[in-house]
Amino acid sequence: MNKPVAPQRSDFDAYMVPNYSPGSIIPVRGEGSRVWDQADREFIDFAGGIAVTSLGHAHPELVAVLKEQGGKLWHLSNVLANEPALRLAKQLTELTFADKVLFANSGAEANEAAFKLARRYAWDIFGEGKHEIVACDSSFHGRTLFTVSVGGQMKYREGFEPVPGGISHVPFNSCSALEAAIGPQTCAFVVEPIQGEGGVTPACATFLRKARELCDKHDALLIFDEVQSGVGRSGFLYAYEHYGVTPDILSTAKGLGGGFPVAAMLCTDKVAGSFKVGTHGSTYGGNPLACAVASKVIEIVTRPEVLKGVTKRSDQFRAALEDINKRFDIFKEVRGMGLLLGAQLQDRFEGKARDFMQAGLEAGVMVLVAGTSVMRFAPSLIIPEADIDEGMARFAAAIEKTIATMDADAGAA
Repeated sequence: MNKPVAPQRSDFDAYMVPNYSPGSIIPVRGEGSRVWDQADREFIDFAGGIAVTSLGHAHPELVAVLKEQGGKLWHLSNVLANEPALRLAKQLTELTFADKVLFANSGAEANEAAFKLARRYAWDIFGEGKHEIVACDSSFHGRTLFTVSVGGQMKYREGFEPVPGGISHVPFNSCSALEAAIGPQTCAFVVEPIQGEGGVTPACATFLRKARELCDKHDALLIFDEVQSGVGRSGFLYAYEHYGVTPDILSTAKGLGGGFPVAAMLCTDKVAGSFKVGTHGSTYGGNPLACAVASKVIEIVTRPEVLKGVTKRSDQFRAALEDINKRFDIFKEVRGMGLLLGAQLQDRFEGKARDFMQAGLEAGVMVLVAGTSVMRFAPSLIIPEADIDEGMARFAAAIEKTIATMDADAGAA
């Protein structure tokens, strides 16, 4: 019998909507923070599936719980409760500010639920006039029509207008602009404690404290989008703990499932009651398979050595990036928190982030971008220190080669 022909990168162009532009390799297996492609070429993973594979690839405890639950029960829908969902909800409420949890499948869905709940709560308590949502420039909250409207990047709304109204934006970290924007008509202010897609930029503590103060003053809800910054990535279970500012609603996804699709909206009792039976829903949200895996992720991430290790590994990443910068003068700034880090390129490399990302792939290291001029790093929270050293050596070699090529091209021109 002939062996089936393995799918090729060209099959993407042949059969899939051209919504993405995937790289030339096709990974087929992973272990820890290393990935192998069809040709058995090895890569060190500093991308983490965009901050998703929080415990690396094929973590044995996650594989075990997935197999165990897979042999029991996959799906029921929310017509019935299930044990893994109830267990996970209890964990999340005991570990955070939240009193109640609503499960979904993705960060966009968790944010959609958060925004709908904010409007529904305001409608219930204050009437339909109090419906406006304030968000930040350069923010990212998902790709549904509502979430791209709340997100502060026009490029994601282009061609999809008219978008939902009642939404305004302020400059990130501007207290004066926030004070001018939040008023009696505001039902919610939504913010990422660390802007991910917007350049890996942490919020100022004064900005978040002002947001809490203004929301309290005007009976508005404070929503933290922790889809990217949550589940240990900041060195805290959720980044709001670092700031000492507590939201009314929080969205979480990405790292929550360690690679298995799952998301949640966390909220206080004060607002939870506005989602009465039938006001919102999700067919797959809270399914037993996803919740069993997420429950194990939370159990592992909250082990003291894991959260402490995030800070240690963050320092190691920063030191390596500083060393690269001394050699090549490539970065303006390295910023972020924990293992969500961004390196802003110098002006002479403006718009070249993808060139360095591709060069990294060719050198055997997977990195990310955040916009056109920021390199982003979001590896496993438990990435071995030796992998950080080796991956950074590969990245440095990729930078050296790319800069040499750029300089040669400039000289030839």
